[in-house]
Amino acid sequence: MTAVKRIPKDQIAIEGLTGDAAIAHALKQCDLDVLAAYPITPQTIIVEDYQKFAANGEVHCRVIPVESEHSAMSACIGASAVGARVATASASAGLALMWEILYCAASMRMPIIFTVANRALSGPINIHNDWSDTYGARDSGFIQIYTQSCQEAYDTTIMAFKIAEDHKVLLPIMVCIDGFILSHNVERVEMLPTKAVENFLGVREPFIKLDPDNPITMGPLALTDYYFEFKEQQERAMEAVPEVFAQVETDFEKMTGRRYGMFEEYRTDDAEIIIFTHSTPGGTAKATVDVLREKGEKVGVLRLRMFRPFPTKEIVEVVKNAKAVIVFEKCRSFGAPSNPLALELRTALYDLEKRPMVVDFVIGLGGRDCPPTTIVEGYEKTKEYLKKGKAPLYETMGVRK
Repeated sequence: MTAVKRIPKDQIAIEGLTGDAAIAHALKQCDLDVLAAYPITPQTIIVEDYQKFAANGEVHCRVIPVESEHSAMSACIGASAVGARVATASASAGLALMWEILYCAASMRMPIIFTVANRALSGPINIHNDWSDTYGARDSGFIQIYTQSCQEAYDTTIMAFKIAEDHKVLLPIMVCIDGFILSHNVERVEMLPTKAVENFLGVREPFIKLDPDNPITMGPLALTDYYFEFKEQQERAMEAVPEVFAQVETDFEKMTGRRYGMFEEYRTDDAEIIIFTHSTPGGTAKATVDVLREKGEKVGVLRLRMFRPFPTKEIVEVVKNAKAVIVFEKCRSFGAPSNPLALELRTALYDLEKRPMVVDFVIGLGGRDCPPTTIVEGYEKTKEYLKKGKAPLYETMGVRK
């Protein structure tokens, strides 16, 4: 791999791309060996665009149109096991059909990149956005990164390969975009020269050298004598992610000037109330905070990017002096006292002697609109809860009564 250098502006191509198209272009530049996938809205365009590149001879990659998402991830595991650089894409019910194989991919330590256009799960059938699909897979062993813009989706897809393939990690990664809201929305994207991306990533170094004369089996069976140890090794790999992630972003910043972090802080330094969310609601929250700040409100935003592994210590450091943290999340955990994002935050804050109040709002299920007025409503409710000294464990917002 050559040294990372800043790309001259005259070598940057400016394109208007949807989130799906931005990911497809990133995959095109990452020198894939295999892409196996099955179509599902709103992810389909990622693979359709990539298949066009393959048909036109622009990539040298085996594109495998399989009969189901279960088979897609299975094919990815087989290809990754022999040293290929591999990717797939899916959403919603397609991701759910992969369920068994997600765990296989992670436990077998296959650095597969899985791009997801987040979509609600049935039933009833819904093709629009919430986070129930990937949140349901949060314990599968995949690293999970959520993006806010088409540029961020493009950049993160490229960096994901370098993170996943690092031998300290060797774990699959989900790169997530909000279905339709980002997957089908056109934004300005700065595209890097393909050669620069190839140099940045380098050639994948397989952790196992397969030899036909010395066959091995992978992931067949581990009973009470070894299974637990495999799970511990996965956890050790997760613990290595933040360090590798930071180094990859440092190198990427040298090349592009862009860096995102495990989360984004926005006007949090003196904030008494901090909004905690991710993906496209993060952009809405930041715009809303700008207006509230003009009115003298001390409010900021913490936009999460990396949900797995959860950056516990770092997030606590940001929010520990706030009076309250408002969680906006697009998922329900049925029967639980609260919902996934708030549960993570409350656990992270548990050991603090003095904790900020956590107020959890479920929003946007099935693609329900989440305008700035939703953020303001949650903010005003939180101020009332602070006066009372108590808040509900969670409540829904934007539901017709």
